[in-house]
Amino acid sequence: MHAYVYKSLRKADTYVYLAARDDFSRLPGALRERLGTLQFVLDVALTPERKLAREDVNAVREHLVLRGFHLQVPPSAAGDPLTEDWGTDA
Repeated sequence: MHAYVYKSLRKADTYVYLAARDDFSRLPGALRERLGTLQFVLDVALTPERKLAREDVNAVREHLVLRGFHLQVPPSAAGDPLTEDWGTDA
């Protein structure tokens, strides 16, 4: 399985993994708006044996199959980024 990784230029240390390159239609509208511009950074093969720095590869793979995307936020991010309580910095 391949993933295409983008970094948010608005939210520091926030990355989106997509199952298909440039398929931003998979992101919920409110989340897409909060992330701002996304810059492509990496095309990566996600094998079950692969180690990722901050994410569980199996969780990323599952999210890509179920949602078409996986969101990686900084460990210090308060709240759930898929709800309204996610940080208010813009």
